[in-house]
Amino acid sequence: MEDVSRSSPDMSFLQDPSFFTMGMWSIGVGAVGAAAVALLLANTDMFLSKPRKAALEYLEDIDLKTLEKEPRTFKAKELWEKNGAVIMAVRRPGCFLCRAEAADLMSLKPKLDELGVPLYAVVKEQVKREVEDFQPYFKGEIFLDEKKKFYGPERRKMMFMGLIRLGVWYNSFRAWNGGFSGNLEGEGFILGGVFVIGSGKQGILLEHREKEFGDRVNPLSVLEAVKKIKLQTPASGRS
Repeated sequence: MEDVSRSSPDMSFLQDPSFFTMGMWSIGVGAVGAAAVALLLANTDMFLSKPRKAALEYLEDIDLKTLEKEPRTFKAKELWEKNGAVIMAVRRPGCFLCRAEAADLMSLKPKLDELGVPLYAVVKEQVKREVEDFQPYFKGEIFLDEKKKFYGPERRKMMFMGLIRLGVWYNSFRAWNGGFSGNLEGEGFILGGVFVIGSGKQGILLEHREKEFGDRVNPLSVLEAVKKIKLQTPASGRS
């Protein structure tokens, strides 16, 4: 008769505590490695949605509303038809990062006034007093874009990936260090941007799309684009 004890595998290692310790250590190292890779990938632009540039014809046809008690609806092209315009598409008025960017743009207001170019903002919703509370940071006129067209042509969102992006943490620290605060009211995942649009059919001179929360436009780039705007004179308006 065959000796069964000789053919059975030796499982005595399962009784050795060091085996389980080594196994758990290996699993832990693997988990840390996977987390490190995930963190690294999240901080590249590989998985960020790429913005599709907006055409002037697309922006011209957007319906905007004034924020008065009796709102007026008008086509967005009215904003830049004569003198061009700088327009901020606000991701969320209550966000302290958006308030910091608005303050950056407002620092350009004296120069914009000198050049005769207006500064506007659009929001995608009216929630409680969020627009009113945003106005200390943005003193230009604000309009409602109910269909969120200024956030297109293809809307891009940043969800909870933003919480592990180093750029978002840096932007948050910079805004917090600058004394800005905010709240969590309203929709804040659809990314916004800033446009510099020339007068008439001159076209879009600058289009900055947020790639992550708090990704501010460079104010110097805005000024450079604004200086290219050709203001409409009465003669050019008739031509």
